[in-house]
Amino acid sequence: MKRRDFFKTVGFATIAAGVSTGLNGIACSKRKFMKGSGMKLSYEIKQLNLRHTWTIARNSSNFKQDVFVKLEKDGIVGIGEAAPNVRYDETPESTIEVIKKAIPLFADADPFEFVQLGYDIQNLCEGQTAGKAALDIALMDWVGKALNIPLYKMWGLDPEKSPLTSFSIGIDTPEVMAQKTREAEPYKILKVKVGKPNDEEFIKAVRSVAPDKPIRVDANEGWIDKEVAIRKIEWLVKNGIEFIEQPMPSRMLEETRWLRDRSPIPIIADEAVKSAADIPKLAEAYDGINIKIMKSGGLQEALRMIWLAKSLGMKIMIGCMIESSVAITAAAQLCSLIDYADLDGNLLISNDPFVGATLIDGRVVLNDQPGIGVKEA
Repeated sequence: MKRRDFFKTVGFATIAAGVSTGLNGIACSKRKFMKGSGMKLSYEIKQLNLRHTWTIARNSSNFKQDVFVKLEKDGIVGIGEAAPNVRYDETPESTIEVIKKAIPLFADADPFEFVQLGYDIQNLCEGQTAGKAALDIALMDWVGKALNIPLYKMWGLDPEKSPLTSFSIGIDTPEVMAQKTREAEPYKILKVKVGKPNDEEFIKAVRSVAPDKPIRVDANEGWIDKEVAIRKIEWLVKNGIEFIEQPMPSRMLEETRWLRDRSPIPIIADEAVKSAADIPKLAEAYDGINIKIMKSGGLQEALRMIWLAKSLGMKIMIGCMIESSVAITAAAQLCSLIDYADLDGNLLISNDPFVGATLIDGRVVLNDQPGIGVKEA
């Protein structure tokens, strides 16, 4: 049975089942915590400084400005984070506009009706998913804190089943990339950014330091010629690369399907996928998807994406932008459901304003604190 046909018969039922998983026990506890109506919403911008200049196929940066959200009700504060991405026409200013639009929504909200509230957040405007993600993370953090359980327990998940995370090596001179690889010695898996004419030099530099370590590569839509792309992939395979992430621009679906038919390693969609609605058309051109909370607009949509991708037999990765421990720890709540993890955004910055999940022996390890489990540093 083709994936498209399988989706028609199974996919929607799987989504419906997934959304309701773990929610039955919450409704009966609802009244216990309700002492008033509405939630107070506030936000602020924080600058996250990068340890190294961060370069991918599209651009370079030395810092990121993320927007942090707080939702307060009954003495409980939920925390969220938005990492705006220029690839999706997002800025801190446009993110704040989305958050402002949500103020009336939360003023009359019952946070325990978080599924409907999550849909209301998604419908605030077109795009601008980073701002929506901050709101949804803060909402789910509040709910977990109100129930006094970690989110992963609320969803019935076992964090010990989470895969090892990769550590990203951004594009630079071969000498600097080799140095970055030496600094990444504690990490068991590397992800190397490519998408330039001299990609082979980057891989050789990394392999000169880490000859046997598993490596994944991410082209960030950097290859625009399918013939060039397949030659690069064939060369990468000879150098022990595990899979390739978003080799071609997201608009080039037919070319990516051609590439996938010939590629000896899996091809994972990144920029091509944002929400569950994108997945069906990608299923015959990609072997898997990279879910990022900032792209999906929050944890609830990310969970729907996981169930749908599983129903289509696709591999699932959870990745990140340059983010603090807030967004990284939030995303890690779902890691027991996935095949690959790439949650290193907080490890790439020098001034993380929060403390949450920790990296132990190559794996992002969650704590047992309620909600997403973060606190200010």
